[in-house]
Amino acid sequence: MEFSPIRTMKVGYVISMLALLILVSGAESRKNGRKGKILNTFEYNAMNCRAHSALITDFGGVGDGNTSNTKAFKDAITHLSQYENEGGSELVVPAGKWLTGSFSLISHFTLFLRKDAVLLASQDVNEWDVLKPLPSYGRGRDAAAGRYSSLIFGTNLTDVIVTGDNGTINGQGTFWWQNFKKGKLKYTRPYLIELMFSDNIQISNLTLVDSPSWNVHPVYCSNILVQGITIIAPISSPNTDGINPDSCTNMKIEDCYIISGDDCVAVKSGWDEYGISFGMPTKQLIIRRLTCISPYSATIALGSEMSGGIEDVRAEDITAIHTESGVRIKTAVGRGGYVKNIYVKNMKMHTMKWVFWMTGNYGSHADKNYDPNALPVIQGINYRDMVAENVSMAARLEGISGDPFKEICISNVTIGMAVKAKKVPWTCTDIQGITTGVSPRPCDLLPDQGPEKLSGCEFPTESIPIDSLQLQKCTSGKPYVPNL
Repeated sequence: MEFSPIRTMKVGYVISMLALLILVSGAESRKNGRKGKILNTFEYNAMNCRAHSALITDFGGVGDGNTSNTKAFKDAITHLSQYENEGGSELVVPAGKWLTGSFSLISHFTLFLRKDAVLLASQDVNEWDVLKPLPSYGRGRDAAAGRYSSLIFGTNLTDVIVTGDNGTINGQGTFWWQNFKKGKLKYTRPYLIELMFSDNIQISNLTLVDSPSWNVHPVYCSNILVQGITIIAPISSPNTDGINPDSCTNMKIEDCYIISGDDCVAVKSGWDEYGISFGMPTKQLIIRRLTCISPYSATIALGSEMSGGIEDVRAEDITAIHTESGVRIKTAVGRGGYVKNIYVKNMKMHTMKWVFWMTGNYGSHADKNYDPNALPVIQGINYRDMVAENVSMAARLEGISGDPFKEICISNVTIGMAVKAKKVPWTCTDIQGITTGVSPRPCDLLPDQGPEKLSGCEFPTESIPIDSLQLQKCTSGKPYVPNL
């Protein structure tokens, strides 16, 4: 049978058209419904999934690293706010470098940074909103006046997620560090992420680089998950704390890696008379599977701003490498407040200045109006199951005369001293407590209870509500955001 060239052409044309129709149909099923652009779907885990999705490019965003996207982010979030009570919304930032100043989030909202997406913090101070000082601080930390809003900010919100598949937020901190050191900033430097008076928060699967100051700062918040965060800043950078829970309740920090110029995790609750008056403690905090490198600061710091109180902190499976101290409590006369019921176990440390450091002589008051009779209460501090190597000094424990730090319990701890370690590995004043199975031998104020007490310093067995949170598997990109 012979084939006609014309028939062959017709059959080929029909096949081609059918293939084209299939491709078009498939593409239409993936459109985001705006200007014919394709929004590829992907999955991620989150507290809540969203009914509406959009790309930052739909609002004029340009990811060239030079064009300002501050207006694009604000316009996008304003538009998406109409869906707060209709299943919530999600703003996706695709690969690219997205220069922006500060912008504020909304409730029932997800900001998602795709792989190779980089938010670049603007170095134009005019692109940063200015806020009043926090009420529990009474002033800015860098300057008495107000403070620049964080790059990503929100207040009085519920159900807020900032996540990604390891997208990056780059604070371009060198600009801020240099101006801070030269005294050229009128306001306190911005943070990268700060949420205030909010609940049900997730911050996860991101890399934060070179923050102008603190990286993650939830303040006056509850029900918070910080998970899978990598934080990197030069070890000489000023005040680049990693994660700072501040007057927060029911929070979990887990699976985070931090290299910092300051404390990797700093637990806070207000400053002097302002924190006492505001009276909002940080409590029910889990810190788990944290790795820290910070040669000039602590792996976990409690204070120095602790005037609203800190209690029920549980840290476990912690690794510290080339870090000044493992666990540090910082307070002073005038702070008031309390640090109590602190539990740390399964901590590994290598190359440390101090393993344990507590001080009641940390100055730096908000102003001269603090109450000299406001004495802090430090009690119920429990450390167990720890190993440290290449340590200069095992512990420096300094309470306050007439106000000793009480109920300190240290159990099953082995500290390998460095070749040039201090001749006296422990220094202790104005403290009370016990130890069991600790080497080298602690100071006399922490008497050894004998091997039969190795089960001391028990870690709590009852759970904190945030630990039972189950994340949902969300699909991004459906349904669609209607045309503007």
